[in-house]
Formats: sequence, C-alpha cells, structure tokens
Amino acid sequence: MTTLMLYNGPIYTLDPEHPTARAIALRDGRVLAVGSEGRVQAATGGRAEMINLQGRAVVPGLTDAHVHITWQGLVSRQVRLGGIHSLELALELIAAQDRAIDGDGWLRGWGWDHSDWGRWPHREDLDKICPTRPVMLNRKDGHSIWVNSRTLELAGITAATPDPVGGQIQRDRDGEPTGILLETAMELVRAIVPPPSEAERSEGLRLALQEALSYGITSVQAPPGTDPTSGRETMIDMQNLRARGQLNVRCLAHFSGADLDHAIALGLRSGVGDDWLRLGALKLFADGSLGSESAEMLSHYEGRRHLGIATLEQAVMEDLILRAHAAGIAVIVHAIGDAANRKVLNAIEQAQAQEDAPPRSMPHRIEHCQVLHPKDIARFAQLGVIASMQPIHCTADMEVADALWGSRSAYAYAWRSLLQSGATLAFGSDAPVETMNPWAGIHAAVTRQRPGGIPAGGWHPEQCLSVQEALYAYCVGPALAAGEGDRRGQLKTGRLGDLAVLTGDPLRSDRNDLHAITAAMTIVGGEVMFERK
Repeated sequence: MTTLMLYNGPIYTLDPEHPTARAIALRDGRVLAVGSEGRVQAATGGRAEMINLQGRAVVPGLTDAHVHITWQGLVSRQVRLGGIHSLELALELIAAQDRAIDGDGWLRGWGWDHSDWGRWPHREDLDKICPTRPVMLNRKDGHSIWVNSRTLELAGITAATPDPVGGQIQRDRDGEPTGILLETAMELVRAIVPPPSEAERSEGLRLALQEALSYGITSVQAPPGTDPTSGRETMIDMQNLRARGQLNVRCLAHFSGADLDHAIALGLRSGVGDDWLRLGALKLFADGSLGSESAEMLSHYEGRRHLGIATLEQAVMEDLILRAHAAGIAVIVHAIGDAANRKVLNAIEQAQAQEDAPPRSMPHRIEHCQVLHPKDIARFAQLGVIASMQPIHCTADMEVADALWGSRSAYAYAWRSLLQSGATLAFGSDAPVETMNPWAGIHAAVTRQRPGGIPAGGWHPEQCLSVQEALYAYCVGPALAAGEGDRRGQLKTGRLGDLAVLTGDPLRSDRNDLHAITAAMTIVGGEVMFERK
C-alpha cells in the first residue's frame, strides 16, 4: 500500500496532548506519524506520495452517528417536498410526478412539513389530483404519512378501523380518516406498498455513501427507522458491497427489535465484525416526533390537551432492554420528549442494576434527546449513556419547539448542559429527515442560527458549543459510542488513517461561514476515496 504524506497545512488532530501538526503520514491504512514536516518525512524514510495541502486544513474523518443511509439514497428518486412552503405548490409537484409515472404504480414522496402550510393536509387534497393512483407521502420526520382515499381503500382503513397500539389514525369530526396516519398506524399502509428491490436498495446505498464522502464523512452509523429499508436489509446490502470491494465508508449497522431473538440465539454481541462493517445495537422507539406532536411529554403540549404518543409500552421496553443488556447487546433508543427520555433512562438504569451481564463493547445510547427535564440531564453521564443528537434539528425546528413546548425549549437540544454534566455527545444528521451535510450541523451547533444569522444572537445561545467541541462530537464522540475510541476519531500514530482535507479552516473561519465548508479530499484507510475536482 502506498505511503501518503500530507504537509503544508494545519492538521487538527483532536488529540488534546498534540492538538495541531503540520504534516501527517499514512501507511497500511493507519497513521504512521503526525507532527512537524521534518519528523513525518523522516518516518516515511523519504518514500511517500506527497500531497501539498497548500494551506488547507485537515481534520479526522467525520462520522454521521445517525443516518438512514439507504433511505437517503432511495428518496432521491421520489417527489421531494422538503422546503416547499405552500400546500398549493406541493400539490403541483405531486401532480407533475403523477404525470411522469407510467402505469398505475404507487406515487411516493418525502419531506412535507405541515407547520409551513398552516394546517394538516387531507386525503381530499390528494384526491383532486390523484383520484385512482395510490399515494403515500412521508412527513419530513418519518413519523406520519399522508395518503389519498385510494390508498385508504387498498389498506382497508375506514371509520371503523381502531387505532393500533402506539399509533393514531387522524380523523375528522365525523370520525372519517383524514389521510394522516401517525406512528404505528403507518404500518397499515406500508404493509401493502411494494418494497424496493435489492438492486434498488444497493444502488441507493452506494449513492448515499458517495455523498457522505463528499462532506468528509468516513464512517456512518445506520439505525433502522420508520422506513422500509431497516435493519436486516441494510446489513445485507452493506455485506454485499463489502464482498464486492465497494464499501468505501466504514459502517456500523444497528438492528430492530424484531431481530433481537435471532441475535441472542446466535450469540451475537454488539461490535462483531471488522474495521469496515460491524454489528451495532438494538434500535427501539420510545415515542414519536415533535413535528407530528407524537413526542411523549411529561406535561401537555402548549395549547393542546395531549401528551404525545408512547410507541412502546413501558413494560415491553424494559423487557427488551433488559434482555439485550443481559446478552451483551447495546441499545439505542429513539426518545424525543422529556417523558420518553426519562422512561428510557429508567429502563437502562434498571437493566444495568442486574448482575452477571457479559461485557458490552459499546455503551447504551439515546437517539435525539430533543427535550429533557433538567433533573434528567446529569443521568446521562451517571449511567454512561451516550447522547446521540442531530444539531440541524435545532435550527430546523426551533419555531415549532417554541410553539409546542414553550418554556421547556430552554432544555431542548441541550448540548452545553449535557457536556457540562460529563455526558458524551455523538452528532449525526438523521438524513434524509435533514441534510446529511455535517458542516450544516456544525454551524447549527456553534451558532444555533440558520445561515444568514436567524435568529439574531442564536436560539437559546447558552446551549451553543465551540467549534472544537462540535468537531469532537462528530469525530471522537461517535467513535466512543461505537466502542472504537482507541481506533479512530483522533489523528494519532497507530489510529485508522481516516481524514478530511477541507475547503476552509473551521477553527479560523468566521463561525457564520461554517456551513459553507466541505471536503476537498476524503481519505479512508489511507486511500483517497473522494477528491473534489
């Protein structure tokens, strides 16, 4: 394998003992040396392919700690409704997609946000443009879908259909379905939608991994979501890419509750695999989402008389976490609301109190942690639970958070409070819910503003992070969450040779310009996997 030496630019190692360097050498997939140009060149023996950084900054390869990676690739072929701020324009785009589809197949789409439209959409809105074709459109958070009357008919959903446990069929005053299905009620429709083929999934995965490299992401952690490409399918597709020598980003694949018994029966534990593909944790859902008003809260939503939805009964969640913990399997639990987060922390604490559990190679974690009760913040560090969060949610959803959570928003996306309590932050994107671009997330974490300085001074700016802290949460935090803190996340001798050469210097740039930074070159395992032309 070729020895690479990168020199003549600031190298931010994230190693507190040696935070900066001027050169780095990579050999056999690992860091050979890092330090001054003379010292690094001596370590190569004068035999290296030289890359002149020309002043460009280098950081460790970033990790997206929460990305629905195949889904990210698949939705690029559906009607995209993200950022469409009027229902009328959304309907025009849907009608155009309807005209473009041959035959009578399904019309699928992604990304709508009714908070931009002033009301929930209705099946009758779709019936006017798609009276005979079945339509299923995912809300941006993936926790509700919008369908037309034809879809309801095919799924057998009527006024007499009961709400499933952990879900809701939205109804009008006469009790008729409106076409909005929340949480587990979505499965009534998804059960009849033709799933993507293995070839379609593989191509979606390949495209999404290439996009990840373009941002400087060298590792992804993929949890099952509410999408149709969850758990076992993603692991199968990643293994196929690995076998073909096409897996160019390191992957940690989590699995769903439906596969827990199989994993236990086979004696599988979190962390099995190699440096390119490893088995992650058991993914569970404790509640829904903020935008769908299904995040489970300790007190009512502002101006509402409901507490959201617990998508998993507490006794069931406690049993699943206890069984996983006893088998050496970590858990990652989706929890948005303060009530859901408290319940998950309680369940993990109860599981960790049991004796004789085998060692786990990675810690338990909570995904999203979007709003916390102040009394629960310190419990993350006390229990060793990773706070896996997505900074871009903060700036995307701040108006909705203010409207639905009110003063509780002071502890929404509480990165500073969690960090000061001793918790480990692991940052990701939740793509395709939001952009996969980690630099948009770093900008959000540092400014708590949207590009353009909105709102002035930042939203609850006391929770802002420094650039160094945000980078740590995209590099070191995810490595610790994956049980790989001794192999990657920092540029140190012997660590995996994963790094990003950037188009801008994050530690010297104006913080308002952080979102404009991206990767000029991305190196994984000592090989250039992406180079911006």
